[in-house]
Amino acid sequence: MRVLIAPDCFGGTLTAREAADAIATGWHEAKPDDVVVQRPLADGGPGFVDVLHAAAGGDIRCITVTGPLGTPVEARWLSLPPGGAHTGGRRVAYIESAEACGLHLIPADRRVESCETATTRGVGELIAAAAADNDVITIGLGGSGTTDGGAGMLAALAHVDLTDISLVAASDVENPLLGPHGAARTFGPQKGASPEAVERLEAKLAAMDVLTPVADISGAGAAGGLGAALLSLGATVTSGAGLVRELTGLDAALDDADVVITGEGSFDWQSLRGKLITAVAGGAAERGIPCIAVAGQVSVGRREMGAAGVQAAYSVSEHVGSVQKSIADARKSLIATARHVAGQWSR
Repeated sequence: MRVLIAPDCFGGTLTAREAADAIATGWHEAKPDDVVVQRPLADGGPGFVDVLHAAAGGDIRCITVTGPLGTPVEARWLSLPPGGAHTGGRRVAYIESAEACGLHLIPADRRVESCETATTRGVGELIAAAAADNDVITIGLGGSGTTDGGAGMLAALAHVDLTDISLVAASDVENPLLGPHGAARTFGPQKGASPEAVERLEAKLAAMDVLTPVADISGAGAAGGLGAALLSLGATVTSGAGLVRELTGLDAALDDADVVITGEGSFDWQSLRGKLITAVAGGAAERGIPCIAVAGQVSVGRREMGAAGVQAAYSVSEHVGSVQKSIADARKSLIATARHVAGQWSR
């Protein structure tokens, strides 16, 4: 069989490239004669820069910026020269906002105290650096530990001339800025916010006049309101998963596949709201080939996953016995699960 392996990252345990390699290893152990192709993916969140660099080349740049807690962190962006295949003759930069304000940069024991103060200033500093020699700057949104409505980013860009630069927000989050499905109430608890803190964050976002005109636009709530801040600067919005799908040649790989394996840390209701798994499953469905999800944890029912184009889903934590075991040695656990999946699905 020809097997395409196209996962996202697995939470804070494995990058997309590491996850793809682990799944491929497990599959080969069970079915050594199958042809396995790896296409690690990202939807704008963690791994965005690494995945695009592997697919499109270019130069990785690194600078020190302000992290979410106000302390310095090292952050990278990808710069593609104008002669590249995906640049249209322009100088293009890709930024991963999580590099500067990601939840992984905030220790678990500090998230309750930082959920209302964590800043996106480092994202603005990355944009300012990239603006020096690029015409288009695409900012991947996802995995943030912030809910500041992009206030930190806007402050860092206050004196930066972006007149001749096209900004693009790459995200698959459809949430507006405010309300029951907004940035604070939907994602705040995941970043350590108590119910009381969520309401304070909601009030702060609502009080940011600069965001009012864009608050209801789909995706404004991405990355704790960073999406709204970018929209206020005139950014256009594109699908992060769609962008990666194009630049990694996923469609060509799907054309040659008999089965597709995708996955992420948690396959849940958010996975069905236009995120990466649904993009992969949609491409597989268009070609009439099965799409299988492998995830750290699975909380989506058969009917819901079937409607999204996923034929079956396998939980790593269930396969190895517990969440703790699956995290203790994430690579080994994913290899074992992939070996089991191969036995189920390879002819």
